[in-house]
Amino acid sequence: MRIAVMTTCLGDAVVPQAVRATVELLERLGHDVVLPPGQTCCGQMHVNTGYLREAVPVVRHSVDVFGPVADGDWDAVVAPSGSCTGCVRHQHAMVARRAGDERLASRAEAVAARTYELSELLVDVLGVTDVGAYYPHRVTYHPTCHSLRMLRVGDKPLQLLRAVRGIELVELPDAEVCCGFGGTFALKNADTSTAMLADKMSAVLATGAEVCSASDSSCLLHIGGGLGRLRTGVRTVHLAEILASTDGSGAAVAAPSRAQSGPAPDVEQEAPL
Repeated sequence: MRIAVMTTCLGDAVVPQAVRATVELLERLGHDVVLPPGQTCCGQMHVNTGYLREAVPVVRHSVDVFGPVADGDWDAVVAPSGSCTGCVRHQHAMVARRAGDERLASRAEAVAARTYELSELLVDVLGVTDVGAYYPHRVTYHPTCHSLRMLRVGDKPLQLLRAVRGIELVELPDAEVCCGFGGTFALKNADTSTAMLADKMSAVLATGAEVCSASDSSCLLHIGGGLGRLRTGVRTVHLAEILASTDGSGAAVAAPSRAQSGPAPDVEQEAPL
């Protein structure tokens, strides 16, 4: 398949390792990967804070950039983010229609129909749960709100993680409870967000896991920031990074999240923590 990757704002500016891992994974599975150079924000920040009119040109640009998937030039668009995928699927057409642009709305729906979160693409579209990954660490998984409640990916991420060789996957207590990030929620309701984060960190630490994984970098930055400030030693690693990891006999191995550990090295590493 020919698959375009939506890098997302965070992937482009803060956590490129999640995007790199997505590309490495898909190429290892034999797919032709495209990184559209003109992509910018999907508009989620504008929509979620009520700036629907200001979101229209952002949405239009995103639909234009990823329009080739609607024309059949690409087979799918994938994002290593449940929240950005949710914006494309559930908000783009709505924003266009509220602005009275039915043509843009129809085009947005055509793009949205072939846009997937990573676990959706792997399990539902490509029909694979064992991607040949190797990650010998104790891991717990946090299901992010947008992927769980908006996209309803269910246990697809867990299906993928269970098939990873060497992994010790431990259940996260109260897994479906929000971590407290919620975009601007963490800024506008800082005290509540901090309390929710404290509960999430307590749940993560109760598992004894070395790694907390999720499919949204934003939630991982929030959780990882808290765990790092407490010097817990627990790292946050995107789902794509674990799935891209190998035992060194195949493709490049994903590096751990650099939110706490500095810039990514140039050399490849085997099954990092």
